Amino acid sequence: MTEFSGSCLCGAIAYEVYGQVLNMWNCHCIHCRKITGAAFATNIFINVNEMKVIKGVPSTFQNKSDSGNTMTRYFCCDCGSPLFNENSARPGIRVIRIGTIEDANFAKPWCDLFISKALPYTPLDQDLVKFERMPPTGAFGTKN
Repeated sequence: MTEFSGSCLCGAIAYEVYGQVLNMWNCHCIHCRKITGAAFATNIFINVNEMKVIKGVPSTFQNKSDSGNTMTRYFCCDCGSPLFNENSARPGIRVIRIGTIEDANFAKPWCDLFISKALPYTPLDQDLVKFERMPPTGAFGTKN
């Protein structure tokens, strides 16, 4: 079991996680780059019922992913920090943005997604599995 906590930049929203990390990967898709403002996003997947928002109420924004699924994105309306998101194709799963975690030293992504969209200057860890787009459905839940 993994226990960790996180918050937005201004501290108006805070959360705690008590449960198993289901998956962890680096995503280089355009949506992840835009939502994080970074070259890629490291995403940590958990069961939504193993997370509790302990301070504040995050705002939400919905958009369609490349596959047509509805993405619900949670963020702080005060400082703008993206916190976590949910995908309509994965009910009960929440994806936490690694940059919001207070101590993310436990994080070890197992793969890079959408490397076809990776910026040319982004170094890719040669030890991680690479996918041009999304991994096969059965790969979800695989971790180191």
